[in-house]
Amino acid sequence: MFKRLSITFWATVFVTVVCLSLVGVDVWRSLNARSAQLLEKERQGANLARAMAQQADDTIKAADIALADMVERIESDGQAAPALARVQRQMQAQVANLPQLVGLFVYDDSGRWIVNSRGVLSQAYNNADREYFIYHRTHTERGPHVGRPVISRSSGKWILPVSRRLNRADGSFGGVVLATLDIEYFRRFYESFDLGARGAVALLSNDGTLLLRQPFDSGRVGSSMRDSELFRHYAAASGAARTGSAFFRSFHDDEVRLNSFRPLAHYPLFVTAALSREEMLENWRRDTFTRSIGVVVLAALLGFFGKRLVDQIKLRAQAEAELRQARDALESANRTLERQAMSDGLTGLANRRQFDVTLGNEFSRAMRHADTLAFIMIDVDYFKQYNDLYGHSAGDEVLRAVSKLIRALTPKRPGDLTARYGGEEVGILLPHTDLAGAQAVAERIRAAVQDLQMAHHGSPFGVVTLSAGVATLAPQRGVHVAGMLVEAADKALYVAKSAGRNQVSRA
Repeated sequence: MFKRLSITFWATVFVTVVCLSLVGVDVWRSLNARSAQLLEKERQGANLARAMAQQADDTIKAADIALADMVERIESDGQAAPALARVQRQMQAQVANLPQLVGLFVYDDSGRWIVNSRGVLSQAYNNADREYFIYHRTHTERGPHVGRPVISRSSGKWILPVSRRLNRADGSFGGVVLATLDIEYFRRFYESFDLGARGAVALLSNDGTLLLRQPFDSGRVGSSMRDSELFRHYAAASGAARTGSAFFRSFHDDEVRLNSFRPLAHYPLFVTAALSREEMLENWRRDTFTRSIGVVVLAALLGFFGKRLVDQIKLRAQAEAELRQARDALESANRTLERQAMSDGLTGLANRRQFDVTLGNEFSRAMRHADTLAFIMIDVDYFKQYNDLYGHSAGDEVLRAVSKLIRALTPKRPGDLTARYGGEEVGILLPHTDLAGAQAVAERIRAAVQDLQMAHHGSPFGVVTLSAGVATLAPQRGVHVAGMLVEAADKALYVAKSAGRNQVSRA
């Protein structure tokens, strides 16, 4: 199949493949570069989230250690004035050593200050209404509790409360020990990251409360993000699945960002570092556009000059095709003349000349291979009377119809031949066929012609019928000649006609 395709086709394919390959390779490189860019940014986001989670965990843990020590001292030493003075000195030292601490406080069971790092025991403030105070009063757990961010009543700053429960000797609620973490401390740390113009980082609680977001907006501190895509994804995951990266549309400004999220190791909080997808791909788009323009121009030039080359090849091929067409037309005319010379114009069957050539060839082949050769001679019954009654045109139609049927019912093996032998006689040559097989073919044809029910009032049968003579021969060199087979079939046909016609007779 490939050899029949023209050089023009292959030249066109070559130019097209080269141009498409250039474009395809560029597209492949661009997609790979895009994937690599996203992967790199995902890695950066994951590292950023890991650093944020570690910083938040360490910051809260340092305050929690101070709280645990204060709880142990107060529950051991009691709340006498000397004991509280020692606790107060310890508080001041802790606040001085930990820059994230705004203050340390101890409240009794009614929400009043017992002692604090400032050394002031003003009764102007009562924190019994704070979320963390209510939590410890209603929960017996002794672990740390990270509350919702609030504005400190004593300092006016945004703070993140971390607290522990105080128990009396009998285990009942005795108050709360509180550490207030400066939100500004986290904010300064987050501002140190290069997030781009539209990036964002955030610290959230596991219940969806936004503790801090950078860019900072004081109006959003403490708001709920339970309806955001990020929180729904995080809340639906568990275990290691809570650490990962995914694209989400921002709950705050509708920006699509790659969010890398990670829970804190020891506290019910998680962080997210979100990088804008548009910013991540901005450089990639610019580089891809510039490179693609160059590739498209190069492909266009190759296509232009390739087309010129193909056109030249096509002109040459066209000239050669015209020469071949003239030669083929001449050969076709010769084959038509040869075919016409070897076929009968009325019936479309082979003519007598073709029959004689084929008979000689098959006779010689049968002699060489010691095989049998069968011949059927068929004649239309009362054909002269048909012509006299219906005219020669109608007779020609009968011959065409009978010949078409005979051709359809004759085997189509190599060497089989159906020929118009002369007048209304048709001969069928069947190599490799014994007498019984040839008789079966002849009988099938005779019955089929009779079933056509072509009216023939000049025949005693009332319809067109056939008579046939069948002969076979196993040719032997020096004993038989081809004419003997035809003569035997002709004699058998004569016997069939003498016996009343519309029958098959065997030689």
